[in-house]
Amino acid sequence: MAFDPNEPMKDRITDIGPPHYEQFFPPFIKENYGKWKYHEILEPGVLVHVSETGAEVYTVRVGGVRLMSVDFIRETCEIADKHCDGYLRFTTRNNIEFMVDDKAKLQPLIDDLKSRQFEAGSNKFPIGGTGAGITNIFHTQGWVHCHTPAIDASGIVKAVLDELYDDFCGMRMPAQVRIALACCLNMCGAVHCSDIAILGVHRKPPFIEHERVSKVCEVPLAIAACPTAAIKPAKVDD
Repeated sequence: MAFDPNEPMKDRITDIGPPHYEQFFPPFIKENYGKWKYHEILEPGVLVHVSETGAEVYTVRVGGVRLMSVDFIRETCEIADKHCDGYLRFTTRNNIEFMVDDKAKLQPLIDDLKSRQFEAGSNKFPIGGTGAGITNIFHTQGWVHCHTPAIDASGIVKAVLDELYDDFCGMRMPAQVRIALACCLNMCGAVHCSDIAILGVHRKPPFIEHERVSKVCEVPLAIAACPTAAIKPAKVDD
């Protein structure tokens, strides 16, 4: 409806919020919402959920990454289109789950995932992260985006997971093990809530290189964008 200046509050929505999650459910999830009786782990990374209606949903969980390339996302969507009617889901620890409603579709999906490899030979979509194993490592932004990290994130997480790969794909632990990495004491990754935390700590107070500050792209942009000139380009040496 067009805006009416005489009744500015009419039909006004003050908090649109995110789209309702229900519209992203696969049809078989929507039909059985709230009716799931139990689930079982058939093998590492493969689960089955059974509904009161008798419906079964088979889930294959694979390890994802915190920062994904466009090519990787497109390939992930291609798999979902091929096997899962275009649906997939991400877990809070950056895993990717592919769901099918027929057991006959399960093995072709697993075979397809195992066949996809990087040029160096490592698996693009390692299956695991369930039960008594190591889940995917959750980590914070690191040097890619954040301004306060003491350490980087992605490289360290990659190195750790390379060593723990077999435990991601297996279930030999006493219980599920969660690992998280935070690049500084802000701990925006809530690493204190995981079983094992990797935390970057600033050992010394940071020092300012004044001659370089004025060359950082955000500074002149902030000065130029201020309409009242409240931010002024004063320098230490002035």
